[in-house]
Amino acid sequence: MTEAYKIIDHTYDTVVVGAGGSGLRATMGSAEAGLKTACITKLFPTRSHTVAAQGGIAASLGNNSPDHWTWHMYDTVKGSDWLGDQDAIEYMVREAPAAVIELEHAGVPFSRNENGTIYQRPFGGHMQNMGAGPPVQRTCAAADRTGHAMLHALYQQSLKYDADFYIEYFAIDLIMEDGPNGKECRGVIAICMEDGSIHRFRSHAVVLATGGYGRAYFSATSAHSCTGDGGGMVLRAGLPLQDLEFVQFHPTGIYGAGVLITEGARGEGGYLTNSEGERFMERYAPSAKDLASRDVVSRSMAMEMREGRGVGEHKDHIFLHLDHIDPKVLAERLPGITESGKIFAGVDLTRQPLPVTPTVHYNMGGIPCNYHGQVVTKKGDDPEVIVPGLFAVGEAACVSVHGANRLGSNSLIDLVVFGRATGLFLKDNLKPNASHRALPADAADLALSRLDHYRNAKGSTPTADIRLDMQRTMQKHAAVFRDSALLAEGVSQMQAVNKRLQDVKVTDRSLIWNTDLIETLELDNLMSQAICTMEGAEARKESRGAHAHEDFPNRDDENWMKHTISWFEGWGGSGGKVTLDYRPVHDYTMTDEAEYVKPKARVY
Repeated sequence: MTEAYKIIDHTYDTVVVGAGGSGLRATMGSAEAGLKTACITKLFPTRSHTVAAQGGIAASLGNNSPDHWTWHMYDTVKGSDWLGDQDAIEYMVREAPAAVIELEHAGVPFSRNENGTIYQRPFGGHMQNMGAGPPVQRTCAAADRTGHAMLHALYQQSLKYDADFYIEYFAIDLIMEDGPNGKECRGVIAICMEDGSIHRFRSHAVVLATGGYGRAYFSATSAHSCTGDGGGMVLRAGLPLQDLEFVQFHPTGIYGAGVLITEGARGEGGYLTNSEGERFMERYAPSAKDLASRDVVSRSMAMEMREGRGVGEHKDHIFLHLDHIDPKVLAERLPGITESGKIFAGVDLTRQPLPVTPTVHYNMGGIPCNYHGQVVTKKGDDPEVIVPGLFAVGEAACVSVHGANRLGSNSLIDLVVFGRATGLFLKDNLKPNASHRALPADAADLALSRLDHYRNAKGSTPTADIRLDMQRTMQKHAAVFRDSALLAEGVSQMQAVNKRLQDVKVTDRSLIWNTDLIETLELDNLMSQAICTMEGAEARKESRGAHAHEDFPNRDDENWMKHTISWFEGWGGSGGKVTLDYRPVHDYTMTDEAEYVKPKARVY
């Protein structure tokens, strides 16, 4: 079967899969170090999902209010509900100011204060004085199009370096080999969507920067391309993913459309009201109010709707008010939001409130790795065995700086800090043009057998039907609130949905721009992560961050302050068995300058 596909071979020092913020930063770093670097991306780089990030990027510059990196660290640990690894968090917040200034020098057109410094706005969960308050202005913004500005600047910069871009190439599977100490990564197999050719990339390092898997849910702010391709490849390679049960719902997705409305809207003074016109966040988070962390605001909104105080005919959304803000301020600082309100809700934000509802936004979990980007797995009693040749950055990765809940504007800083860190690690540990061992004889077998299987799938169910079934199941059973009965039912339903993949029907048999085939491969990636999410959530008998378990409403540090790791067997609807294990949270800092943040009750 595999003989039927002609393979084009490439040899590189580094291959980066994905061209969003973290992928481009890792590509730049690797190429700048003189390493022969390729970047494989299924989208044109400036269409990567980083472009949709609105509100800003967190760094303790102190331009608009007093700030310090130790305050940022405290807020991030508290935001993570003490599931974040404190050494990695320290690394991120210490590097953040330099990373933002580097972006400024790269040409990101940040909004400015009158004195010319970068404008910073308040964001949920970011406080002064080690959480004591008042709110800090820490989020550096380019109006409400920060991700767009960043991604374009990073792509322009990356073209300066001698990296090869393989654009509209879809990575199918990793090339793995059993080495003396376990699995090691030797490269990746991809298909060029334009002409259907198969490409085998041999490299010393593969960096997965493939983004999250938000499209496993029915309503998500994620683009349709956010199908967790890196996570799917890692699970099929026999490696685990980490903390998948922690899925962030953004409080303000436009009702009915799911389009993101940045937290920056509340940072600029926006507020939420229920059907009685009450500013209800004052009851749930008396000090931070509408700027509490995202999980708290999402749950508060869900409570209002459950108790009958939702807005509209079905009482299933909440109003976000910006109509009290000076229209000039809206035009200057939130132009994209004003436009989105008109297009997707038919609302004039200067006069009317916007209907919003909590919507899936971010995956805190992902491919487990350390702050150098090195992927780790658990083997025997060792919870962090490094997988040679494999790296992960961005939303695809779980360095665990976000733990159980990510603070707004920490994702963009995560992208550039850890994209850069991985580039630096590669620079220090790879020699340009070092010789390569021959690849194993079966290097392309997994990728080509999956490709051929789906290309010739003659079942009776279209891909879209199975995908919708998965998305509705996830939306219902692993949402803002969860309970034992709902999760147990979700586990069995997801297994049933997975089996439907055996009956998938792909109508297009060609290899050239076969979107039917690519979407089926993407669904396969989503499915394994959706099942691991459901089973990890069902097993976690506590409430922590984004995982709100109604039968276990309290955080249980004694039994559950640990990372979930999950392995998944099979693909294409076969197998489906999930194996869960756990590894300890890093309860230590990187240097003596940072103080370990001791667990305590998390209130805003």
